[in-house]
Amino acid sequence: MQRAKKYWIVCVSKEHAKLAVEGGIIQACHGKERPLRRMRAGDELLIYSSKNSITDTKSTLQTFTAIGKVADDEVYQYQMGEDFIPFRRRVEYRKCEEIPILPLIYELRFIPNKQFWGYPFRYGILEIGFQDFELIYAQLVKGTK
Repeated sequence: MQRAKKYWIVCVSKEHAKLAVEGGIIQACHGKERPLRRMRAGDELLIYSSKNSITDTKSTLQTFTAIGKVADDEVYQYQMGEDFIPFRRRVEYRKCEEIPILPLIYELRFIPNKQFWGYPFRYGILEIGFQDFELIYAQLVKGTK
């Protein structure tokens, strides 16, 4: 029996989201393998960027910056530095507009406590339901057709 499609949010900076889209990949949780192994070919993902860059500790962005579909079932390593060989997956990205999360907070089911809405993002990757995915997706692709 085939597993149902799943929907994910991956949290990376806008700078890293841009590199992911350009490279057709996703890398999450500081290059850990296990979170990426939870995904399967055909799963959909959104990239949420709380800030512009990983070193930018002063400003906030709080924006969905990319949308894509997991391309295959391979998780592989890529050497980025002498001591840094993170795990990645291939992703087919779709053209989209960036959208802020704040106007959507009260409609999103994966955020149970609206006062502390950032809490679900703390692990860097999270599975969400279809309804939340569709709400965000519709806003991201609005005006790109």
